[in-house]
Amino acid sequence: MDRRYFLGVSATLALAVALRAAAPGRPPRILLRSSWQTVNIGDIAHTPGMLALLEKHLPEAEITLWPGSVDNGVGEMLQRRFPKLRILVPGKVDVAQAYADHDFLLHGTGPSLVAEKDVVRWRQLGPKPYGVLGITQGKPTPATIEVLNRAQFVFFRDGVSHAVAISAGVKCPVMGLGPDGAFATDLRNDAKANAFLQANQLEVGSFLCCIPRYRSTPYWLIKSGIPFDPVKQKRNDELKEHDHAQLRAAIIEVVRQTKLKVLICPEDRTQMALGKEVLFDRLPDDVKPRVVWRPDYWLTDEALSVYVRSAGLFGNEMHSPIMCIGNGVPAIVCRWAEQTSKGTMWKDIGLGDWLFDLDDEAQLSGIVPAVLAMAKDRAASLAKVGQAQRIVQSRQAAAMAALRKAL
Repeated sequence: MDRRYFLGVSATLALAVALRAAAPGRPPRILLRSSWQTVNIGDIAHTPGMLALLEKHLPEAEITLWPGSVDNGVGEMLQRRFPKLRILVPGKVDVAQAYADHDFLLHGTGPSLVAEKDVVRWRQLGPKPYGVLGITQGKPTPATIEVLNRAQFVFFRDGVSHAVAISAGVKCPVMGLGPDGAFATDLRNDAKANAFLQANQLEVGSFLCCIPRYRSTPYWLIKSGIPFDPVKQKRNDELKEHDHAQLRAAIIEVVRQTKLKVLICPEDRTQMALGKEVLFDRLPDDVKPRVVWRPDYWLTDEALSVYVRSAGLFGNEMHSPIMCIGNGVPAIVCRWAEQTSKGTMWKDIGLGDWLFDLDDEAQLSGIVPAVLAMAKDRAASLAKVGQAQRIVQSRQAAAMAALRKAL
């Protein structure tokens, strides 16, 4: 064997071993790649949830956030909850310096391996480890398979993604189901929430929340540089009534059959106007006085403070329900094909009875009875939530154990 080759390989292996652990005498340093955008409180929630998990399971670690976006007050909100958190400047990250400063790259929750290019860059800089926690995965490209296979661990947030990855040839040594980071989000803004509830005569435990959603988010309405998509908008318009008729019917029956009120509220910035158009404005006159429509957007801390004061939530979104279940609040999810497979996680955590596919006409008739049952039988609803929480928390602990082992 060539001596120079042998020495080179030996040096590389020695460097790899040395870099696998934090330097003696200092805490491990984790670089969290997350915070994809701020126009959706669910996308915002990925990050504080992951930070809360790290705080709980690896309290000694120093965490740096490498964000896509923390504007619109999100950075300040994160710093209030996590005052020791270091946040890099979006778009101005010196990747080589970040690599030198940290021991491990953790790719957080997302609709895919969102920051794949950044993970590749991390790999190119040397042998320091990385892992992926809580993503949805469609059929991966060969390049994505390579990235996933080289990770210390890959946890998918839904079983469909896990199965797709396995069938595509992903063979990461540690791989399984790991919950969406938003389950662990514990942000609060009680002052704003209480002021909102008081102004709208909503009492704690006396109302349900309902969230509308377009088939495809019309980002061109809320983000600069996004071109109008006539194909997506046409489908949005065609299915707008179909996708909200059962929600509206549920609102009506909740008001007429129980003492609860209903709050129509948003998860992203496009949903205030949508909720007024397809839900509130089309309610019967006898129902409207006990329904509140929220006209403006909110951040995750205020929204979650409202959710935990509610009796439950239902609608066409995913991450508000995730935050609700994580915080002990019943939540029903309606979904469709455009939302990828993420909604199927409800089956993975034992909440299949609270998951409805609006593309399956046979399931539509079950939505109103499910909402009414959630509203009327609080004890049974809370028992279901507790069972789901135990599954989520067990998987969270397993994912954090894998991270600890990899450090």
